Amino acid sequence: MNPDHNIMVLEVLKQEDGLKTGIFEQKEVVPTVRNYTQVRISWEEIDRLCQEEVLILNQADKAGLLDQESAGNLKKIGQLLWDNLFSRQVKDKLKSAGPGGLILSLDEELISIPWELLYDGADFLCLKFSLGRLVRTKQNPDLPEYRSLNPRLRMLILANPTNDLKSSYSEGLNIKNQFDRKRKQVSIDFKSTSVDTFYVKKNLRDYDIVHFAGHCEYDAGNPKNSGWLLEDARFTARDILTLGETAALPALVFSNACYSAKALSGSLDTHYQRKSYSLASAFLFSGVRHYIGTIRKIEDKASLIFAEEFYSRLIYGKTVGESLRLARMKLIREFGIASIFWASYLLYGDPNFSLFKDKVKLPLKIKLINRVHSHKKVLYGIILGLILTGLLIFLHSWLPTMNPGTYLLSIRSQRMFNQGRNEEAILASNRIIKQDPEFIAAYSLLGDTYQRQGRFNQALKYYFDYAAHSQKRNDKNNLAAAYLKIGWLYQQMGEYVKAFDFYNKALSLSLENKDKLNQGAALRKMAVWHMDKDDNNKALELLMKSSQINQDRQFLPGHRFNLACDYFDIGLVFTNKDDFVSAREFYGKSLKLFERMRLKHELSDYYFNLGEMYLIEKQHQKALDCYSQGLKIDQAQGNLPSIAADYNMIGELYLDMDNLKDAQECFNQAVSVALNTDDRLDLANAYYNLGALYKKTGRKNKAREYFRDAQEIFSRVDTSDYQRIKKELLELDN
Repeated sequence: MNPDHNIMVLEVLKQEDGLKTGIFEQKEVVPTVRNYTQVRISWEEIDRLCQEEVLILNQADKAGLLDQESAGNLKKIGQLLWDNLFSRQVKDKLKSAGPGGLILSLDEELISIPWELLYDGADFLCLKFSLGRLVRTKQNPDLPEYRSLNPRLRMLILANPTNDLKSSYSEGLNIKNQFDRKRKQVSIDFKSTSVDTFYVKKNLRDYDIVHFAGHCEYDAGNPKNSGWLLEDARFTARDILTLGETAALPALVFSNACYSAKALSGSLDTHYQRKSYSLASAFLFSGVRHYIGTIRKIEDKASLIFAEEFYSRLIYGKTVGESLRLARMKLIREFGIASIFWASYLLYGDPNFSLFKDKVKLPLKIKLINRVHSHKKVLYGIILGLILTGLLIFLHSWLPTMNPGTYLLSIRSQRMFNQGRNEEAILASNRIIKQDPEFIAAYSLLGDTYQRQGRFNQALKYYFDYAAHSQKRNDKNNLAAAYLKIGWLYQQMGEYVKAFDFYNKALSLSLENKDKLNQGAALRKMAVWHMDKDDNNKALELLMKSSQINQDRQFLPGHRFNLACDYFDIGLVFTNKDDFVSAREFYGKSLKLFERMRLKHELSDYYFNLGEMYLIEKQHQKALDCYSQGLKIDQAQGNLPSIAADYNMIGELYLDMDNLKDAQECFNQAVSVALNTDDRLDLANAYYNLGALYKKTGRKNKAREYFRDAQEIFSRVDTSDYQRIKKELLELDN
């Protein structure tokens, strides 16, 4: 469960003369005592209001539009239902609640009420909340078996199996293409021909997600014979229940079809909710966690837009309910509130569940976790942290051993580095070493500068020199800092085992030496390592320990700097968990600390992560503005690995906008920058992105060429990308 905001549960139980309702926030600790209120209801009046709502919906024209009067009446009926169904306590709680998930726990006898269209005077319930229905039944089925989701999900798209709905075929094809760049997260099987009942029965249980775009028929005499219309017959609710007896069915079923396939008008009758539930209940009783269905015939364009928007949100880690709500909002933006298409979808299941944890957003993930936010924070966090917090220690330890000219040169070299004058910083640092080989800060700065230039082998040499001279001086603080730099550089190079080994060495040494500054930095490094391994819970645990160390000592500049880095990485964890409210809160805390310390160069990380959230929300221009600001900072610093990753990210943004020309230009720029460095991973990511772009445009030979270039690089590093690209190449050959 992964909520975007707060989660509330509204329990509604049917009584003979009314309703018993309770509303509470869902938290990790379930409250021992919960309050319920009772409302006396005239069921005759409620039925009349529900019938009136059906009449209003049926007044929509073929384009789904209601006239102004009918649109107003839809709100009036929704508000009357709101007035009659809820107590004042429940109404006040719902009206005062912020956006978030709302679980509607209903007795089965109450499914005919259009809960989604209840209107509180300002919002419809399904537009304010990410709403999903959970149903209590008096039937006595065995508890369903739920499937365990694999890291790489499997999805089946059944599109136009009766071969008479061209739009359904296009819908399925568009959804398939939408997932093309997410192959590491989900594998897609697209099926449009020879889709008979035998095929579906044989294969349905192999998948985590099933999308059906076609006809659905309802049997009023025997609802269990209702179902999807396939090439040979119906795939019925009875078939579904039979399959569910032996093994779990998919976690999510999206039935983008209507029960009036033979009725051109697409009109509803007063039992439309029960018709929808007849198939939904079969899936739910058979182990499907989430079922999305339609209640009426949807215009082709609207159906496609809704499905595309839903999946675009889902694959970026949004919850099922929030993805559905945002897809409703997309239809409203496209067609207006008077178009009732947005009101035509129902979700049965927990709305706060995320199927995709955004495990590999390539190269976005690598940029945010492996490239941008940590490597600059490590460089500046350790270098500037040590200099700012340890100035007195610095003077005490080194000033007596060197002449004033060398001391002034060290200050100048650090200033050159901060200003992005990298070659000058290298020359100055080498002069320091020539004058005083034991001045260890020069080795550290040389390593940082070469790393910024993407000259990783040179950087590694000077980091090891930094460690060797620190050990010779028995300077355990600087030795721990050197181990952290070496570990991070190995992580940059994809050698995760070596990286973690050096992080452990740094942590052990800092604990032994009671060095809180490097202890916190080591914990943060390990947290980033765990984020790379998709273990966000472990990462958050380590960051909380690190931030506590730095909070207690934030009166010291080095700890204050590290605290800003902690807050930033906590924001990233919450971004990975799809909790954008918390993410923005911690990014904001980080930003304030960096601004207070006047460290503008650190804001590149902030801009790129903020841009990522705008991208997820499909606010492309805002995302591009943020990325552009971050790129300028990296360019001013001459930070070549980050610049290569920046271009990869901006290219991905353009690809998401279907701006293939600018996407290609950015990926080519990423290649050009990375080729001038030792940064093989960003080069591989750029090659992969070019392969994906050419695959999307149907140029298989070019796609194959770039996929192979990426595969060759990934085969040499400690990542799982090699096998992923191998599968991409096999798909091109099929």
